[in-house]
Amino acid sequence: MTVENLTTLTSDQITRDLLPQKFGKRGMIWTGTLIVFCLFGAFAYYRQLRYGLIVTHMRDYVSWGIYISNFVFFVAISLVGSLITAIFRLTGVKWRTPITRIAEIIAVSAIVFAALIIVVDMGRPERFLNLVLHGRIQSPILWDVIVISTYFFISILLLYFPLLPDLQILLKFKEKTGKRLNRLYRFQGSFWKGTKEQFHVSDKSIHILCIVIVPVAFMIHTVTSWLFATTYRPGWDSTNFGAYFISGAFLAGAGSVVVAMYVFRWAYHLEKYITEMHFERMGRIVVLLALVYLYFNVNEFLTPAFKMKESEEGLIKELFIGSFAPMFWFAILVGMIIPIIILVFKKGRKPFPMFIVGVMVVVGAWFKRYIIVTPTLLHPFLPMENVPESFKHYFPSWEEWAIAAGSLAGALLIITFFARIYPIIPIHETITEQNEKDESK
Repeated sequence: MTVENLTTLTSDQITRDLLPQKFGKRGMIWTGTLIVFCLFGAFAYYRQLRYGLIVTHMRDYVSWGIYISNFVFFVAISLVGSLITAIFRLTGVKWRTPITRIAEIIAVSAIVFAALIIVVDMGRPERFLNLVLHGRIQSPILWDVIVISTYFFISILLLYFPLLPDLQILLKFKEKTGKRLNRLYRFQGSFWKGTKEQFHVSDKSIHILCIVIVPVAFMIHTVTSWLFATTYRPGWDSTNFGAYFISGAFLAGAGSVVVAMYVFRWAYHLEKYITEMHFERMGRIVVLLALVYLYFNVNEFLTPAFKMKESEEGLIKELFIGSFAPMFWFAILVGMIIPIIILVFKKGRKPFPMFIVGVMVVVGAWFKRYIIVTPTLLHPFLPMENVPESFKHYFPSWEEWAIAAGSLAGALLIITFFARIYPIIPIHETITEQNEKDESK
């Protein structure tokens, strides 16, 4: 279907199509499964709090492990908010409307769990307050706390302001939404009257937020890369890390939006709104981002592999032909090369192939973050001598896997609840665009 299909729809029909829908049987099973994973992760975290980090397989050398891999992954996914929402708004991309809110809620849910996973990684989470009270501006950790907090609040506002006109619409459909949700909508948007002055202030605020969030988004990923690059370790001692992280985050975020587009389109029958055209154009964006990220990967490994300094040699061999090689080549092939090959063909940019590519990109992105963290920590500059054998290897314990899975399930649960409570496609913007098309005829 194409955008022209919307010309046959009335404002009332658009509204009814896009109103939040109650969970069916599949929705209840999906939500219940996510809650089970979250509870299992919470139980594992309880064990970690009670017995300490000894329940993990992190030791003196691998002191970050899967937690920080998850943190970097969530930070990467969160960049999609500034890519789809801010950049597309500022450049006047008209076809973005059905996917902006999807991108915004993915960004918010990802940044929430990026912050939480840092607390999980701390052996003494109650000491997090010390970072605020006694933090040093020289520390990259404090930089990360500042930019993550800033990015979170801007993302929340960028999600909330475009939602205000939709809240007014939802209040008119009390019989559809129910009393409880109606009270929530009234609490969140009772001040919104839809006057020209309010729209003017809202549009101006959204424009300012879009301008501000782009450099903040670049900062959060650059600062995250500095957490590694300012640590003197083989594989991390690179000035390429900032651009390397940003390009990878753009790709991971775009892949996650493609997956969400397909799932919501299928689950809520939104074929008239999220069309093949949207997948076609997102496919072009994803293939471009994959090419850029592949370039930075070649740049990242070509120089140390060519020089083969003694300090870098062990890490490079371990990644390319050693025990981490299957994971490394999986991330490169599945996360970048195969998606590029699929997407250069027009048939590869159809909805279902795009969904498969999106899953590949997201899964490849997670494994890529894992091999950024773990192999380097296992190859310090000084050789490992006179240490227990467990210090020389790392594989996450079941508690670590449970917490990691619980955090991923938690992010998906936020997205799921949001789709149940609010319109996943902006109603007011869709109707406005439809009216503008009718008037132009």
